[in-house]
Amino acid sequence: QVRLVESGGGSVQAGGSRRLSCAAFGYMYGSYCMAWFRQAPGKEREGVASIYTGGGSTYYHDSVKGRFTISQDSAKNTLYLQMNSLKPEDTAMYFCAAGFRCVRGAPPLDDEYNYWGQGTQVTVSS
Repeated sequence: QVRLVESGGGSVQAGGSRRLSCAAFGYMYGSYCMAWFRQAPGKEREGVASIYTGGGSTYYHDSVKGRFTISQDSAKNTLYLQMNSLKPEDTAMYFCAAGFRCVRGAPPLDDEYNYWGQGTQVTVSS
């Protein structure tokens, strides 16, 4: 069993930065994907960024390209999402997820991911 715990959310002004962390407890064998999803009030959850542990292939949603960076520290079993130039439309609950059924480099989909964190809220004010 794998448990994911996010941290780093909070309030920030537009143009600011925030780094989210996702600590993984437990062990996943082989290569897999880890991803960040977000869900804003009244909207469906969407995949923001993903990374494939087997080679580092990444995916970014068009809305965050050039502003967000996903990375992992294998030694610490931690996934990160560095968010720069934040906009009010980035306001959402952010979730990290891990799964084996992902397609490398493709938009992450909910049913490809086996394990989910509880989420961390990011609020960007204008």
